[in-house]
Amino acid sequence: MSVAHVDDEYDNNTPAGEPYHVEKLFPNGDIYMGQWAHTRPHGHGKCLWEDGCMYVGDWLAGKATGKGKFSWPSGATYEGQFNNNYMEGEGTYTGSHNDTYIGKWRRNTRHGKGVRTYDNGDFYDGSWKMGRPHGRGRYHWAATGHQYDGYWRQGAMSGAGTMAWANGTQYEGSWADGFPRGNGTFRWGDGSCYVGVWSEDPSEQSGTYYPSSSNTGGGFEWDPQEVYLVNLSDCRISPGEKIPIFPSEKAVNWDCEEKIKPAKRQGLTISRGHKNYELMLNLQLGIRHSVGRPAPATSLDFKAAAFDPRDKVWTKFPPLGSKHTPPHQSCEFKWKDYCPLVFRTLRKLFKVDPGDYMMSICGNDALRELSSPGKSGSFFYLTNDDKYMIKTMKKSEVKVLKRMLPAYYNHVQAFENTLVTKFFGLHCVKMTGTAQKKVRFVIMGNLFCTEYAIHRRFDLKGSSHGRLTVRPESEIDSATTLKDLDLNFIFRSHKSWFQEFCRQVDRDCEFLEQERIMDYSLLFVMKTCVGNGDQTSEGVPPRLSTTDLSLHFDSNRLASIKLGSNMPARAELTMRKNGGEAQLIGEPTGEYYDVILVFGIIDILQEYDIGKKLEHTIKSFQYDSTSISSVDPRQYSKRFRDFVFRIFRDDV
Repeated sequence: MSVAHVDDEYDNNTPAGEPYHVEKLFPNGDIYMGQWAHTRPHGHGKCLWEDGCMYVGDWLAGKATGKGKFSWPSGATYEGQFNNNYMEGEGTYTGSHNDTYIGKWRRNTRHGKGVRTYDNGDFYDGSWKMGRPHGRGRYHWAATGHQYDGYWRQGAMSGAGTMAWANGTQYEGSWADGFPRGNGTFRWGDGSCYVGVWSEDPSEQSGTYYPSSSNTGGGFEWDPQEVYLVNLSDCRISPGEKIPIFPSEKAVNWDCEEKIKPAKRQGLTISRGHKNYELMLNLQLGIRHSVGRPAPATSLDFKAAAFDPRDKVWTKFPPLGSKHTPPHQSCEFKWKDYCPLVFRTLRKLFKVDPGDYMMSICGNDALRELSSPGKSGSFFYLTNDDKYMIKTMKKSEVKVLKRMLPAYYNHVQAFENTLVTKFFGLHCVKMTGTAQKKVRFVIMGNLFCTEYAIHRRFDLKGSSHGRLTVRPESEIDSATTLKDLDLNFIFRSHKSWFQEFCRQVDRDCEFLEQERIMDYSLLFVMKTCVGNGDQTSEGVPPRLSTTDLSLHFDSNRLASIKLGSNMPARAELTMRKNGGEAQLIGEPTGEYYDVILVFGIIDILQEYDIGKKLEHTIKSFQYDSTSISSVDPRQYSKRFRDFVFRIFRDDV
């Protein structure tokens, strides 16, 4: 078999868009054989990764979509439906130790109707939700012969159900968190029964014993607590075999033909042994509890009481579980939700699906911690899919967000294309022990979540003092956040986009000014697209044509273009005179690049308080007062807008 290298030329006779067969060897050792269109697998094909993983099946624009089979080096396999590289739809997973599941999947997790046979011989037949038994289902313990048939909630027996033991006894009635709770009947094999109200707390247990017709003599000596302490002691749900790595994590950099480096993933995965491992578990447990608990239907309009800063809900999470919380492997902690109704409604307003939200934060993948805290001392965590960023907060920042929450809600409701940070939840974890440590954090949208490889990222305030990255050029890469004096481009976009951009920046800055907020930034990322900056023979710079767009946007991506997200633009290179320190924006050079932009306004929780006023006074004696970041919100807003409108321009 001959294998072509990725820098080999295509067959120029192949029509654009019509799949043709290729055999490609990638620089990292991955191999693809099958149908190909443009720069992606499209049709039927096989991909063999260097580590031994393999996918054979249908592809759509470079992603496993349709019917296929994925196999792991351990011998485990999944065969069924795929969607955008995820196991999704009907499918069968067979583990390396014969842990088998046949049924419905959603984003790599068991979700819907399905049957699982565990590696220890146990099996469950019923409904699943986010990888756990949830709804009606039947579980059989192979080692003992016991069986439960009834309702489940988040992996525990909850609701009406019947437990039948191998010795002929059974309990039929209400369950909660894996134990009998409420009205129920315990029956013996001879027909006698105990009917009453059940609880793990003996003081709450009450009931009546009814002997069978064949057993009317003698006293009755039996403690109902034996059901909890003895009968259910060996009725543990098997954890099963863990899927080694998900197909969605095995993407290939198909664009390597264009010499584009894959995007660098920031942060360190928080695994067992990491100092914040328990904090991550607590956070995930709390989010699952907050988002998953039943709640009344939310309306976009609700009473002012929902914004009360005192509106918070504390929940205790003991390791053994409680009436409202599941058992877990972390330390005991308390969980606080601030203004839960408001943030639930904000997620609805931002069109965030609750199931996808929980999967991103609380799924099988660990969070990633950025290597160093921000300037404020806060730590940042990223979800594995990069959709959400979690930031630890000072108590003062929490107060600011709670104070401005009514105005923030009204603003994002009024302006769908607002560029200000999207907040999805405000929470607190209180650890137990002598320290009684409290960690407050907010969950936000992550601007760096983009399908495109990032070329440069900038954090811009419109000030010059301290706004230069002191780092050798060789150490600057796509993960480096550059500042105002590092910027060497101005950006030109279509007239309609530019006008809408200007209107929205004005609206957002007016909102922040009214809330006495300053020190915010325009954060944006730039991805070079097509064109290399060469001039045409007529001296006209290259434009992003419809043909060019078709190479970089499929129909789904075109639909995703909106203000601040995946916007096409032209970047014109600029040059500063005299080293650039005195010149905030350089002079245009006429050299252009076609780019994709993603941007938004971040760090919107800094009030112009007494500390910032003092900082302004002190620095004004040392530096030009117009060059420092700490200025009055009105002055900050004007300077910020003036700067932004100089670097973003109409493409005339």
